[in-house]
Amino acid sequence: MKIKFEHIGEIEFDDDLILTFENGLIGFEYLKKFVLIKTDDDLFYWLNSIERPEFCFPLIGVRVIDENYPFEENFEAFSVVILNQDPLKITTNLMAPIYINQDSKIGYQKILDNDKYPVDYKLFVES
Repeated sequence: MKIKFEHIGEIEFDDDLILTFENGLIGFEYLKKFVLIKTDDDLFYWLNSIERPEFCFPLIGVRVIDENYPFEENFEAFSVVILNQDPLKITTNLMAPIYINQDSKIGYQKILDNDKYPVDYKLFVES
């Protein structure tokens, strides 16, 4: 399959890389099919919609932030990143992780019932 994505251009990939989100993502419940892309020189993963290629969600693996983050067996946890031209204003939503199982090619998003994880966690701080 070949699709032109707004953010990363045209990419060709095998159908067996398509992830299915049965319930979509929060606020985007109508989007069910995605491909997860990570380039070697990029900090973020890119969750790209197959149905609507203009929708692309930057993700970061939450274990990079918190090694004790809530674990779901056989799933890797990611959080959606809110990008900004000012790196100090880049945040990620730790309260609503996206869980992806690369083997079974399924994913889902859920809201954690835990005040420990903010919706606007700052990824970068001044030192």
